[in-house]
Amino acid sequence: MVDALTWVTNFTNLGHIPLLATVAESEDTSMVLPGVLLSLVVIYFASKVGGEISNKFGLPPVLGELVGGVLVGISALHLLVFPEGQIDSSSSLLIQFLQTIGGLNPAAAEATFKAQSEVISVLADLGVIILLFEIGLGSNLKELIAVGIQATVVACVGVAVPFALGTAGLMIIFNVAAVPAIFAGAALTATSIGITSKVLSEIGRLNSREGQIIIGAAVIDDVLGIIVLAVVASLAKTGKVDATNVVYLIISSTIFLLGAILLGRFFNSWFETISERLKTRGELIIPALTFAFILSYIGAAIRLEAILGAFAAGLILHETDKRRELEKQVQPIADMLVPIFFVTVGARTDFSVLNPAIPTNREGLVQAVFLIAVAIFGKVVTGFTVFGLDKINRWAIGVGMIPRGEVGLVFAGVGSASGAISPATNAAIIMMVILTTFLAPPLLRVVFGAPIPVTDESENSAVDSAVTDPLAVEATQESKHK
Repeated sequence: MVDALTWVTNFTNLGHIPLLATVAESEDTSMVLPGVLLSLVVIYFASKVGGEISNKFGLPPVLGELVGGVLVGISALHLLVFPEGQIDSSSSLLIQFLQTIGGLNPAAAEATFKAQSEVISVLADLGVIILLFEIGLGSNLKELIAVGIQATVVACVGVAVPFALGTAGLMIIFNVAAVPAIFAGAALTATSIGITSKVLSEIGRLNSREGQIIIGAAVIDDVLGIIVLAVVASLAKTGKVDATNVVYLIISSTIFLLGAILLGRFFNSWFETISERLKTRGELIIPALTFAFILSYIGAAIRLEAILGAFAAGLILHETDKRRELEKQVQPIADMLVPIFFVTVGARTDFSVLNPAIPTNREGLVQAVFLIAVAIFGKVVTGFTVFGLDKINRWAIGVGMIPRGEVGLVFAGVGSASGAISPATNAAIIMMVILTTFLAPPLLRVVFGAPIPVTDESENSAVDSAVTDPLAVEATQESKHK
């Protein structure tokens, strides 16, 4: 009996501790929700203003969203910043505002800052998942398969050439040690499928042969980039490459992508049956998003990328008879979440690395010029490896592979966190990522040229290629009326 009473007493006491801790934690982070709401206000304002200005000057709206993110981020207004490196709550004007009106102490302000930043980061991750799902819906699987060989060649060359030139150049010309040089070379291999696909969607070129090759190559490039990142991360930590892990990544990525494509042959009829039997709201969009999230989860669980699963889900559902209706229902969700992704990419970009007055940046500036040249050349050359296709815009394919975006920043972040790269080399990598990301959208518009006038017979195809993007549809209609 005594033992029982003792157990009950201990259990009761233990039960009070988490409860009190939870209460204390909720008090410390009571301004998290207001912080998230204000951050979303800043994000949406920056995205719309930037997008409208870009559209007015004939540039892709995504470029304006990135610029808007830069202006409200760490490089300018400090309205939207994230706890990376030496950045804390004192660097965020939003947190300072909340601290003033909410009476938060420094510890509570820091906790609010980290929690609010984490929520925004999660929403940004959801944004890119929805984006890739939407892009998959607008991509024709049969056409992707038709250009599969060309896309594979483009991807392999786009990884091998910049990696080899970047690594060798840093080691030979700049006397950079092997490990940081390999990290920088690995960062050069990345291609931001999110940015490129968005631009292709906006200019109505997603379903062109060039667009399908670019998207297919970017998907393959993403997988290869994951493998390269795993290799260099292992090299930085252990000084040797874990061959078992590399083999695992290669096999799992291949099985995942092929399995997802084969699944589409059996899943579509089942999906249509379920959506027709459901009678409540969301009978189409909820099953579709559930399927996309399941594949995204599987992709992340096997140490690939969640966005690959989302893209694969979109490719599969593209073949259903309900595709057009599904595209219309996905669009408002994408309009809400996708801008968060692009604005946060810009907000995280620190342009202070461009300041030559800081001595540590000077070496990085020189290295950056070299890396930028290699980054552009190493991807542009991929367009000229396409074979067996007549009247193909090889410049467009090469330019479409240029932007590194968030993918390149991941490489830089992993390298910096591991201590494998110096501040100068890290600054050079960041500058390369910034410039290639911002150069690609306007260059894509230039190399593709003016939109082709759309006839009544081809209007449906144009709408498909726009991936339900209203700007692309409006451009199509305007050209038609002219």
